[in-house]
Amino acid sequence: MNIGRRNLIKFASASSLVAAGLAASSKYTPLFAQDVSNVGVKEGEMLYRQLGRTGEKVSLIGLGGHHIGRPKDEQMAIALIRKAIDRGINFMDNCWDYHDGGSELRMGKALQNGYRDKVFLMTKIDGRTKKSAAEQIDQSLQRLRTDRIDLLQHHEIIRLEDPDRVFAPGGSMEAVLEAQTAGKVRYIGFTGHKDPYVHLRMLEIAKQNNFRFDAVQMPLNVMDAHFRSFERQVLPVLVRDEIGVLGMKSMGDPYILQSNTVSPIECLHYSMNLPTSTVITGIEKMSILDQAFEAVKTFEPMSEEQVSALLDRTREAAATGKYELFKTSYKFDGTAKNPEWLGYIDS
Repeated sequence: MNIGRRNLIKFASASSLVAAGLAASSKYTPLFAQDVSNVGVKEGEMLYRQLGRTGEKVSLIGLGGHHIGRPKDEQMAIALIRKAIDRGINFMDNCWDYHDGGSELRMGKALQNGYRDKVFLMTKIDGRTKKSAAEQIDQSLQRLRTDRIDLLQHHEIIRLEDPDRVFAPGGSMEAVLEAQTAGKVRYIGFTGHKDPYVHLRMLEIAKQNNFRFDAVQMPLNVMDAHFRSFERQVLPVLVRDEIGVLGMKSMGDPYILQSNTVSPIECLHYSMNLPTSTVITGIEKMSILDQAFEAVKTFEPMSEEQVSALLDRTREAAATGKYELFKTSYKFDGTAKNPEWLGYIDS
């Protein structure tokens, strides 16, 4: 991959990831989508980008799975999913635990009548044991009414021990790889929102096990660059290794907007300007869907000066992580509130 004039961090070995991340944080040069030739191709109302080295083409906007479970009216949620697909969103985000499986059930219904073949379907599992992971994979397939998941991700890698659990003998990776061999899963990734060092450690443990992920999901937003930054410390590694970048928490769900420093469109534009394959955003009503398409319509690659101005505006508010509660609180830690999901405690 040609990264042009910007120099990515070169890690001498997997064990140097954290040290290199620390060194980079004080002299970081932003990475932009245009620097890695992944600005996207416009088709209809949507821009599409490559998902890492997979060759898959995914929509720049991904439909957030948690939000699709929030509307009280299931039929409205189903109609919203189908409207998003009709207008060009093909990346579907979901998770085994969202709304006790309700989000997957709704998406499974929406993807009937030919819609399944129009999308790149992603879901996540919480299980850290082979047994719990295998069970959750099969439950997700049943709820989603499909025989395959395009991208399956280990969810909430938020503890330093999570990578060890995933890759341990009898761990969840064994179940995921068996599911891939069986044709139930096409690509494999992981997600997390707590600390970039946990992501770096997951990548390190994967490398020690001769495994390379196809995609990684993490917070990428106008405040992340100032505090425990995934953009500064993890993004360069993913770009270097041609791993698909899935951005989330562009608006902090929705705490970043409460800082009154940026608008929703600015939040989306900032995340789109990074070398993200897709920016997953919560869409629970038609007006928010329209807002996402407006962001795509008005998106233009941003200059360093434009990015710097936006970051200067958010610097003070972002300094302590008070608007990124997924990093600084347990509010977003579903597996901490429900440890049985990990498979170590009988439910």
